[in-house]
Amino acid sequence: MAKGVRVKVWGDYALFTRPEMKVERCTYDVMTPSAARGILEAIYWHPGMRWVVDRIYVQKPIQFTSIRRNEIKNKISNSKVLPVYNGEKKALYMSSKTEIVQRAALILKDVQYVIEAHFEMTDRANQSDNSGKFKDIIMRRLKRGECFHNPYFGCREFPVNFCLCEEDEIQTAYVHEEERDLGYMLYDMDYSDPESIQPMFFRAVMRRGVLNVQDCEVMR
Repeated sequence: MAKGVRVKVWGDYALFTRPEMKVERCTYDVMTPSAARGILEAIYWHPGMRWVVDRIYVQKPIQFTSIRRNEIKNKISNSKVLPVYNGEKKALYMSSKTEIVQRAALILKDVQYVIEAHFEMTDRANQSDNSGKFKDIIMRRLKRGECFHNPYFGCREFPVNFCLCEEDEIQTAYVHEEERDLGYMLYDMDYSDPESIQPMFFRAVMRRGVLNVQDCEVMR
């Protein structure tokens, strides 16, 4: 896999929110492909390339914990912003003191994964862009620990530590478990129509600690 790379990521906590939970957050058992792509894009993003996640290796046992967090229950709507933008003198702010609410969240703790992915060239690449150039930049960034912005596990308060994975054989926490059905999981968001962004799902099955998303059936 000439354009492929393996990245080891770990952290204290993670929250890959299930979209069916409307108010209080509940995480998936394992990192989603879209979250893995977001981590890779945080390390290196360029309009001339597109990240494609192939496999996610679960290197630490799945552990849950419950926390309570302060959140804002409302948001400033477009209908309030537009009059102010057009010159109307209205107060445009939100007081966290009056809007704050405490909500529970079921999150993962002590997580570690290896993301195996590759990238594809897009039609937005320049004439000077090529796969070899991008691969060199990515490898250099991973070895130096550089990133465009700090990656995170689902929410910004759960930062990601990362490094280049140079192991030939990747060990998982579930090497003796033949198969575990994780149910339907968010695959990614379909941005083909900016006016109607749609979620995509797939049936996640972890085999011996590896979530393979190369040939999964994606449902919209």
